[in-house]
Amino acid sequence: MIQIRRASISDAPSIALLGRITFTETFSEYFRDQKDLFDYYERTFDVSKIRASLQQENNQYWIALWNELPVGYAKLKINSPIESIETDNASQLQKIYVMKEFLDQKIGKQLMDELMNSFMESHRSHLWLSVLKSNTRAIRFYERTGFKKAGEYPFQIGKESFEFYVLSFEKEKDTM
Repeated sequence: MIQIRRASISDAPSIALLGRITFTETFSEYFRDQKDLFDYYERTFDVSKIRASLQQENNQYWIALWNELPVGYAKLKINSPIESIETDNASQLQKIYVMKEFLDQKIGKQLMDELMNSFMESHRSHLWLSVLKSNTRAIRFYERTGFKKAGEYPFQIGKESFEFYVLSFEKEKDTM
């Protein structure tokens, strides 16, 4: 029933739509002005932008299918240092989104496993991500995978301000 595979350029429309749906499910309640939300979608989940991102060597995407229907995706940015982690040898788990009705199917865990396998095979020492401070479900999910708090930062979308944690995972020295 569940299939996880590397995404291809032909998956760009599905990934763009999944991004919009899952972002709405998670964050729309925080927006007073729906135009700010729509403008963010147009900048972030535009099909041509996703298509271009899929073609970049520095990005890896996975897509999750439930009975052939796209229900989630993950994105790894291979080279992505950040100030709060003192290394230039870091990757970023940039996105891991699953449609709300499929969260209990452990699809997020399967996407995370694929992404972590790729990271562990790389020569990168750290993997980091950002997560909304109030998203306790996601924070617990990442902590179970071995991520620890490494910092925090504000993020602005339109008129709305958000507070994010930076979480980091460090490979053990003997696995690098």
